[in-house]
Amino acid sequence: MWQAEVRVDLDAIRDNVARLRAGTSAELMAVVKADGYGHGMVPSARAALDAGADWLGVCTLDEALGLRRAGITAPVLAWLLAPGLPLHEGVAAGVDLGVASLPLLDEMIEASRRADRPARLHLKIDTGLSRGGATVADWPVLLEAAAKAQADGLVEVVGVWSHLVYADMPGHPTTDRQLAVFHEGLAMVERAGLRPRYRHLANSAATLTRPDTHFDLVRPGIACYGLSPITGERFGLRPAMTARARVTLTKRVPEGTGVSYGHTYTTAREANLAVVPLGYADGVPRHASNVGPVQLGEVRRTISGRVCMDQFVLDCGDDPVAAGEVATLFGSGEHGEPLADDWAEAVGTINYEIVTRFGGSRVPRVYDGERP
Repeated sequence: MWQAEVRVDLDAIRDNVARLRAGTSAELMAVVKADGYGHGMVPSARAALDAGADWLGVCTLDEALGLRRAGITAPVLAWLLAPGLPLHEGVAAGVDLGVASLPLLDEMIEASRRADRPARLHLKIDTGLSRGGATVADWPVLLEAAAKAQADGLVEVVGVWSHLVYADMPGHPTTDRQLAVFHEGLAMVERAGLRPRYRHLANSAATLTRPDTHFDLVRPGIACYGLSPITGERFGLRPAMTARARVTLTKRVPEGTGVSYGHTYTTAREANLAVVPLGYADGVPRHASNVGPVQLGEVRRTISGRVCMDQFVLDCGDDPVAAGEVATLFGSGEHGEPLADDWAEAVGTINYEIVTRFGGSRVPRVYDGERP
């Protein structure tokens, strides 16, 4: 018998990736960073590959090597790399690596020498996000150095890429400006004598709405897990994660009873209270206090009082409720339960954060649709 669990429907991930794959002529990189957005990196990666994903994308070198240790041989790109990492391990494992500066390129060259094979690089240009990527001013110098390293047989420039700012707002003019900068950057790549196989720009939102950004490879992340990057649009995606727990205790309390820390909630009448064993240590945002939606007994309820480290309380009014009944925080919505989107709206965040919060918790993940 379980107390609390996160269920992940791998068939939903397969369906979502297949839908995304069918919507583009480009190759598809399923992004499985952050432990598969809380869904489990390795099971999610395998499900995505089952459905036709060509690549896997992660942030860190450790994530990439974790995929290799799991026996996954598909192309993998890792792009968030601090100085001083054992990059030669990634090179030796056939991991593609993102580069956006001359110092990191120098480290890649040294890594290739240690691994005794060329490092496979994806050069990143900053087209307007002002986060990762070489600035337009630094781009020509990076290209020149990369071209020389490739001519020396030390690296292979496999890709050129960037990341979008406003793809989740279709029609925003910034996307067009970024696309224009990306084209200018690609022209510089050609003038530098580089011929990378992959040009990639599109995230989930652009994969779904901007085919002019697809180029040779698209990089959907959140959409693989059935969550839309665009508010109010579902695109036929199936949410893969369900978070739920069994009520541990119920009690009848009088009108005017303060509930949980600080008594930020007080019962308006005599009521049945239900204690649910999930809290902020498990991924439930503390700022879901008094606003988080939960389904219990086929009724949509709201968290009563503050979310605690290990539990929260529901005011069920006069509805009968018993210990052992299942409270569902969010799921696919097929049974009337809230969606991760509903939680995001309630607490003022995005669905990405809601599901990713549950990835590192003590609550066990259970998988449906596993294959041998």
